[in-house]
Amino acid sequence: MAVRVGQPAPDLTVAAYVRGEPQPGQLRLSSLRGQWVVLFFYPRDFTFVCPTEIVAFARLHDGFLAEQAVVLGASTDSWEAHKAWFESDPRLAEVAYPVLADTAHALSSAFDVLLADGRALRGTFILDPEGVIRHVQVNDLDVGRNVEETLRLLRALRTGELCPEAWEPGEATLTEVLVG
Repeated sequence: MAVRVGQPAPDLTVAAYVRGEPQPGQLRLSSLRGQWVVLFFYPRDFTFVCPTEIVAFARLHDGFLAEQAVVLGASTDSWEAHKAWFESDPRLAEVAYPVLADTAHALSSAFDVLLADGRALRGTFILDPEGVIRHVQVNDLDVGRNVEETLRLLRALRTGELCPEAWEPGEATLTEVLVG
């Protein structure tokens, strides 16, 4: 069953790699209620396109935090694979958000991004503080997502107002125009 905007997000517990932690942590999605969540899936560790996106999320991490959002990366690789890659690749040195190890494929399956070969598509999901899916984007394996656009979408969703095409923070929303 495909996840859809407006539906509650699947609630699962998954092992999480967090830089500096000697053992895997456990993260349950429902434990993040009360905060916005940006969950992004990537196909595999030790690949070519994935680090460009992972680095972009790290570069913009403060922007997501300013929007009261938790960023979570996820792939079907193990905690050990995440640890080996994130601690050996200098490009990934600034990653401070958790990276989920979905080795059982339960999370990627629940979010409908699991491929038959065990990889995940490049899925991006924004969950509101009640755990409701507010945005879904899924890219093919060969094309990286635009992380700045993900941050812009989060900011627009957080306004709770009608936002026109390419709306940016500081610009009038349509709600303001209609009311004003």
